Amino acid sequence: MTDEQFTPLAERYMDTVFRVAYSYLRCRDDADDVTQDVLIQLYKQEKAFESDAHVKNWLIRVTVNRCKNVLRAPWHRAEDIADYENTLVFEQPQYRELFEAVMSLDRRYRLPVLLYYYEGYRQREIAGLLDIPEETVRTRLARAREKLKHILSEVPQYA
Repeated sequence: MTDEQFTPLAERYMDTVFRVAYSYLRCRDDADDVTQDVLIQLYKQEKAFESDAHVKNWLIRVTVNRCKNVLRAPWHRAEDIADYENTLVFEQPQYRELFEAVMSLDRRYRLPVLLYYYEGYRQREIAGLLDIPEETVRTRLARAREKLKHILSEVPQYA
């Protein structure tokens, strides 16, 4: 891939790759490392992509696989989410509370929520990206909504 091809793709998808990695790993440093690794892998990619959607799907798939490798590594240590929350800027206070609620979910619920609600993927696409049945995606999204409803019921503006 040439620099001219790589630069716009990296600029367009770097945040998405980071969000997926952070959602999966919950550690800013590890998510930064995975983002860098995935973008390097994109740069080295010799096969042409069919479309922007194909690039995005490929990046998310590679990111998820790289995150799984990081979690299997013997040196992996999870970072407290509070370390990262303080660096984020939220337009409204309730967005911070919603983010905290989403990030408190177990990984199997957190990643489908991120891909569905924040990245705009359909359930079938999420199933393909995560290599799980579509019905499992539906179930995880429904359970995540129930868990979020319970978590947010304790927050005054969501009660």
